[in-house]
Amino acid sequence: MRLLLITHSYRPERTPPQRRWEAFIGSFREAGWDVDVVVPEPDRDQMPVEGGDLGNQRRTSWETGPAGERLWRTRRIPGLGRTRDGRFLGHIAHALAAVPASFRAGRPDVVVITVPALPTVVAGWAVSRLRAAPLLVEMRDAWPDLARESGVKAGALSRLMESLVTGTQKAADLVVTVTEGFGERLRERGVGPVEVVGNGVSLADIEPVPPRTRTAGELHVLYLGNHGESQGLETVIRAASLVQSGPERISVRLVGSGTQFEALAELNDRLGGPVEMLGPVYGAELREQYAWADTCLVTLRPDWPSFEWTVPSKTYELLAVGRHITGVVTGEAARILRDSGAADIVDATPEALARTWTRLAADPTSTVKDGTGRQWVAEHADLPGLGRRFVSLARDVAEGRAYNRQVSFCRRRTIHPGTFNEGLSL
Repeated sequence: MRLLLITHSYRPERTPPQRRWEAFIGSFREAGWDVDVVVPEPDRDQMPVEGGDLGNQRRTSWETGPAGERLWRTRRIPGLGRTRDGRFLGHIAHALAAVPASFRAGRPDVVVITVPALPTVVAGWAVSRLRAAPLLVEMRDAWPDLARESGVKAGALSRLMESLVTGTQKAADLVVTVTEGFGERLRERGVGPVEVVGNGVSLADIEPVPPRTRTAGELHVLYLGNHGESQGLETVIRAASLVQSGPERISVRLVGSGTQFEALAELNDRLGGPVEMLGPVYGAELREQYAWADTCLVTLRPDWPSFEWTVPSKTYELLAVGRHITGVVTGEAARILRDSGAADIVDATPEALARTWTRLAADPTSTVKDGTGRQWVAEHADLPGLGRRFVSLARDVAEGRAYNRQVSFCRRRTIHPGTFNEGLSL
């Protein structure tokens, strides 16, 4: 069988969708599938330093990926910047180029698109129809809900994009979400069938990091990841300013990049620099950051309702390395962290966060978790197992194409569209 994946990020980039889909494609290849991936040229800002020169290469034909998959590159438009609008324009350019690029590959048995690169849904729908192949839509975030909550103006373009996303969800042969909450939300809107394949990490690729020995009154706090609108990192900086005047020796470090990095740096400067801010790190430098940390932050702003059913992908990596987690999250993410036994859940206010850090600093044993988080990942979020589940779903979609969509597909499987969740509950 042959899979065609249309995505906005893949190797040699180092991003959450790249890590997820590199593992999933490995599962497809192990199951005997041929795989084609339509993806833009590499983004230098998303790559380790040693891979930076790959961003300048022009792709005139396909290249071979790590599992033997074929990568078909579309041209990346230079000069668009890292703003929300710039990234959106880049996604539009890739979506337009992805349609002709997909015809350079063999005819697929299943077309998969992975969102939140919203324009990709248009390319996926078009390719699915033009190549007479079933469509599987993976929703890794709660779109279009997040678009509305993030303050995107309700202009003609945003209304059109929301209509296209919702329409493609309903037209798809299967929609896969990464959380139970958003899956249920889509079912309530008449989307179906819907399945859940959560996020995770390849546990075999992540070595645990032993806890740091520290004395009472000392604490190292690390946030590592995207500095965007979703994370609400202003709260972290304000909390850090509150603990600077206390007797505790609490160090807070933000590592990464994103659309809000400059605004956060300005706030940090205004408050006297209570936080150390560093750029993205990879490989050995990433492990050094984890070794420095006593507790790691997982944070989402509290005023966007869709974050009740959103789980930051970094959560699973932090659990796998064995770090204590300070979770400034609600809903499904908070439930996962509580179940793991490796986290403290905190209200999204500077005062609550400062109090938690002060309490953790007072007890050096409070951030030692003895592998409980890693064990939770092994049972619920190991990517190879999740990949095998995704392969099974894709095979079902391909075989069900000969029947009428949705209702007849589920009748053949003797499963109702709303009761597809048979394996993982994330």
